[in-house]
Amino acid sequence: MALSLSSSETNALLDDANQCVRACYEIAESVLGQPFVLPTITLNQRGKIAGCAKLQQNHLRLNASLFKENKEEFLDVVIPHEVCHLLTYQLYGRVKPHGREWKGLMNNLYGLPGKATHSMDVSSVSQATFPYRCNCGPVELTIRRHKKVQKGVQYFCRRCKTQLEPI
Repeated sequence: MALSLSSSETNALLDDANQCVRACYEIAESVLGQPFVLPTITLNQRGKIAGCAKLQQNHLRLNASLFKENKEEFLDVVIPHEVCHLLTYQLYGRVKPHGREWKGLMNNLYGLPGKATHSMDVSSVSQATFPYRCNCGPVELTIRRHKKVQKGVQYFCRRCKTQLEPI
């Protein structure tokens, strides 16, 4: 279950995120020799995703629960990762999300490897799953898909192509 944060905790995380983003942009502006508009930031990313860059809106969505639990990794890796997505879009337009342009900025600006995923513990934000089966074995469905099945939606196994049945 996701953590519930007080407004003071949320404000403190937002302050930390804004300070980190400003530092990332100062580095980018110094190295690249051009100004950039700072993005807006919200702490409304849900699920197992640490952060998401909304390119056209120049906006960062961060996962408050994961941020609180992994503050150092967020400040050192996640926020620079998402900032690089925004910078890549502003410099190169629409290119592969984790392509060579993005990897180059990650390495040249922040000295970070261009890794697309995080390895943080997500047990606190993981949702309950429901057991189903197909011809090749058991499968777990999220509550969203489970409720859709209850309303008549059919799901099929990606491997054996048979319909998933509740256990």
